[in-house]
Amino acid sequence: MKLKVGLLGGGSWGTTVASLTARNCPTTIWARNQATVDDINNNHRNEKYLPGAKLPKTLKAANTIEETVRDADVIVMGIPAQHFREVLKKARPHIRPWVPIVSLAKGLEIGTKMRMTEIIEAEMPGHPAGVLTGPNLAKEIAAGQAAASVIAMVDDTIASRLQSIFSTGLFRVYTNEDVVGCELGGALKNIIAIATGMGDGANAGDNTKSAIITRGLAELTRLGVAMGGQPHTFSGLAGMGDLIATCSSTQSRNRYVGFNLGKGRKIEDIIDEMAEVAEGVKTAKVVMELAMEYQIEMPIATEVYKVLYQGDTVNEAFRGLLKREVGSEAEPG
Repeated sequence: MKLKVGLLGGGSWGTTVASLTARNCPTTIWARNQATVDDINNNHRNEKYLPGAKLPKTLKAANTIEETVRDADVIVMGIPAQHFREVLKKARPHIRPWVPIVSLAKGLEIGTKMRMTEIIEAEMPGHPAGVLTGPNLAKEIAAGQAAASVIAMVDDTIASRLQSIFSTGLFRVYTNEDVVGCELGGALKNIIAIATGMGDGANAGDNTKSAIITRGLAELTRLGVAMGGQPHTFSGLAGMGDLIATCSSTQSRNRYVGFNLGKGRKIEDIIDEMAEVAEGVKTAKVVMELAMEYQIEMPIATEVYKVLYQGDTVNEAFRGLLKREVGSEAEPG
């Protein structure tokens, strides 16, 4: 019997994942915007978030969270990190026992500093929690271009069963038992993407971009390992792969934020014009708290935080990095 999927969140990535699962099993998606629900059901499109992309006719959109999750065998959460808990609580009374819940979010919750699977475990004890993550730019995948991803769960048997739900001919899904590393790789790379965007906006050049990506990977790996992730995870799809895609692509929301900061624009104005959330902006606050808690030096993340929240300019951020003493490549800095 085919498993039924209920996906909460009608943004670009949530809709793209729903279009993938709809090719393999019955899928229902919930969106806050009634116009989006109608567009998916009537036109098999989501023009607001995925303009031009044609969605499978088998994909159904629902008006309520209850209708989306009540019969689902798998719940997929395509909700940004800062609203994740709120939506999960609303869904909780309607989700059947023991149903796996998979997060698509790449952020950390402000205040609690929790990963999304930790929120699932806290709010929905007994439900297997996992994350689907990797170098996955929604518009490319929706357009039928090849990509690879990782589904991470503690129980590899469940992960292997869910693997077939998300996989299609051009979308390859690997399993990984390192949930901590996979989630942290997805969340932390967004801050490095803001930094590379800042460099691009300020015309710093490709050598600078390469240095930021490389040193950024070392930086996020240090914190990720300190928090319990496995070192090899950060050189894989959930780490290096996602970092390269997010730092390099003009489709990246976090790079877009950095690029406009590099052009001298104010963060408030940049955020106000965006239709979707750039997770790295709020995650930067959490990362500074975690770096202090685990006593990990994160110079790039620190300079990004100063630009976002302390009024520093992009030029001041790069000067701050250049002033740091240069030692061994294995050391922070």
